[in-house]
Amino acid sequence: MHIILGAGGPVANALTKQFIQANLPVKLVSRSEVNFNNPNVTWQKADLTRQAEVIEATKGATVIYMCAGLVYDKDVWKQQWPIIMQNIINAANNANARLIFFDNVYMYGLVNGPMLETTPYNPISVKGEVRAKVAEQLMSEVSTGNLQASIARAADFYGAESMNSFFDMMVLDKYAKKEKAMWMGNAQTLHSFTYVPDAGEAMYLLGQHPEHDNQIWHLPTAAPLQGKQFIELAARVFNTKPGYTAVNKFMLQLLGLFKKTIQGTVEMYYQYDHDYIFNSDKFERAFNVKPTSYEDGIKHLSQTLFKQ
Repeated sequence: MHIILGAGGPVANALTKQFIQANLPVKLVSRSEVNFNNPNVTWQKADLTRQAEVIEATKGATVIYMCAGLVYDKDVWKQQWPIIMQNIINAANNANARLIFFDNVYMYGLVNGPMLETTPYNPISVKGEVRAKVAEQLMSEVSTGNLQASIARAADFYGAESMNSFFDMMVLDKYAKKEKAMWMGNAQTLHSFTYVPDAGEAMYLLGQHPEHDNQIWHLPTAAPLQGKQFIELAARVFNTKPGYTAVNKFMLQLLGLFKKTIQGTVEMYYQYDHDYIFNSDKFERAFNVKPTSYEDGIKHLSQTLFKQ
């Protein structure tokens, strides 16, 4: 029994599609109903902050995939993430199930050079501190031998049906509408983006290979490009001019006065005015896979998500 917690999000949906393609049963767990209209996919309601509901929803699990995200608010993160992590640890132990936790890179902080699985935690944001804490919470349980689990990390992603990515929302969607794009931070710096379908496939592969448990994995991600290169590539695919407006930190702070989600981005601005280089060589070698190129990913999105 494969169970996905936090169903309905971009990576959870991509992972669900992997099970559908493999004709394998999967159970989705979330607070709101998610319907794939497929006989192999079932859904159960649960609130991940409530231990009893998480344990009930994961009964009989062989592998639990934790793909949930929280409201982009550091106070919510500080309050809820440690509770949720303990709940899923307890649920995995109760079911004697393996656990794969989908994570980001906030705990690394500002890194001079490539981010690797061995990069030490040095958060420079509240959200990064929270992510470091829950990652250590999980791997501490693994070190006791009580739990078989892995952390699967991705860079900023693109290719989400929900448009839950600044590249999707501020560049691809704008160019699909022949509008001027927006770029977060310095367009001369390097940035890595993980393609959502690649992340879903990689999570699926980790679930199929228990011999690769009990460690950290960076999911397949193409080599970084400069922001300007992303803009020019996207404009070429969408057959439009590569015009864009750079969004600086001051602009974010002003917008954040009116929208809390944007306010939550301000402390992460360092990721957009410095090089952000994510390395996934370890995963690529272990599983003999290659990430989708940015050109192929954007072309596919232009034909499917944006129906060009």
